[in-house]
Amino acid sequence: MTKLTIDTIENILFENKKMILNKTTLDGVEKSFLFLKEFSKNKIIYGVNTGFGPMAQYRIEDEDTIQLQYNLIRSHCTGIGEPLTLDQTKAAIIARLNTLSLGYSGIHPSVLVLMQELVNRDILPVIYQHGSVGASGDLVQLAHLALTLIGEGEVFYKDEIKSTKEVFELENLQPIEVHIREGLSIMNGTSVMTGIGTVNLIKVNQLINLSITLSSMMNEIVQSFDDHYSKPLNEAKQHIGQRYIANKMSEFLNDSKLVKKRADEMYQERNEKIFEEKVQEYYSLRCVPQILGPIYDTWNAAKEVVENEINSASDNPIIDVENQTVHHGGNFHGDYVSLELDKLKLAVTRLSMLSERQLNYLVNPKINNILPPFVNLGTLGFNFGLQAAQFTATSTTAENQTLSTSMYVHSIPNNNDNQDIVSMGTNAATICAKVIDNTFEVLTVQSLAVVQAIEYLQIQDKLSSKGKAFYDSIRKIVPVFKEDEVIYPYLKEVKKYLLKF
Repeated sequence: MTKLTIDTIENILFENKKMILNKTTLDGVEKSFLFLKEFSKNKIIYGVNTGFGPMAQYRIEDEDTIQLQYNLIRSHCTGIGEPLTLDQTKAAIIARLNTLSLGYSGIHPSVLVLMQELVNRDILPVIYQHGSVGASGDLVQLAHLALTLIGEGEVFYKDEIKSTKEVFELENLQPIEVHIREGLSIMNGTSVMTGIGTVNLIKVNQLINLSITLSSMMNEIVQSFDDHYSKPLNEAKQHIGQRYIANKMSEFLNDSKLVKKRADEMYQERNEKIFEEKVQEYYSLRCVPQILGPIYDTWNAAKEVVENEINSASDNPIIDVENQTVHHGGNFHGDYVSLELDKLKLAVTRLSMLSERQLNYLVNPKINNILPPFVNLGTLGFNFGLQAAQFTATSTTAENQTLSTSMYVHSIPNNNDNQDIVSMGTNAATICAKVIDNTFEVLTVQSLAVVQAIEYLQIQDKLSSKGKAFYDSIRKIVPVFKEDEVIYPYLKEVKKYLLKF
């Protein structure tokens, strides 16, 4: 089977690509189903003829095994809080569909067919943020998916929340039928945290590209030297991310008329005792490859782990058709994802801190020496420029710093201590998503400051072609303002633009 990638999921989420299950996949799933159906006769199989969790010690009579699955689904629909976004929900279904398609779950193939229809028709279960401890998988959130699959609960449909029953009737869809362990197979896995993690990764990639853009333009504004992002300097260190960022900055600025070559300015004979221009820029401008580099490397590592998890069997027990047996264990545990998303959250917070410091450089004339306070294009003292907008960026960055406390190390035993150490992976994923959204807001404020600074300095025609393109894009949203205006509508529109960057 072809490995499902983040890029493929991005195309389904944002390019309206459809999911198509092939016959080979469905045949493999049916083979697993038929094996489990036969193998489970006269054997004790967890979740087939036993209770769940600490109640696995109780045997379930044959005539009650189907109802057991419905009981599991309905009893675990205890989610609360805000619903997941539509992108997060769809990504979670895709992730669950992919892991079930591997043929390790003993699930009836009709489940996959209906899940495919939900994705392709944008019929998305209402799944709530709060409920999962990230071990035994995302039981609560995936129970809400299972509830939809049995034709109950609520779904998002054409921008409204409607009953699943009503929508299935409109779309001529039939709920799944429980055969053996469809409830447990749907619920027992890490697919919500990986689904949210996938969306997080897509957005962090955007943030990294945005930060490269804004950092490069910052260097244009101050007419910095070009050697700090040079290939020889950055290849003197072995880190892939640092080299990547430096190369991207070099590509961005290769046709800029503003950045300077040190040999032209500093390696000629000079007799001054004090140099008017800075010999080296502040760290937030000069050390961008060293700061964004580890953020890129962290993103890359998280991408590998999340893709591996999406393409893994995160179920319990595992149906082993090849060896004609069933293995009980803990593949539903979300530690891999939880740790990576905690690290990703830290990295994104750091990115927001870099943006906030670059913003501060622009609004503080005592350190930039070329711009008016708060890049105020009006009358100093009478007008305020971006003075208050900095408050927004600073407070939002501070919130990120607080949210960056690890979930991975905050295991709380529960489930009668059956789940005595848990991953909290879905909390890690949703909090990471909040930090990402906050960071788009910080970069939104910085974007306004950058274009206002360019306006004040009148350097539009000297910018790199990529810098000029970004400047023009923001200017289509935000006109030049000298008089004080209500800025929040501009911030909302710029953020919307950056989210599609």
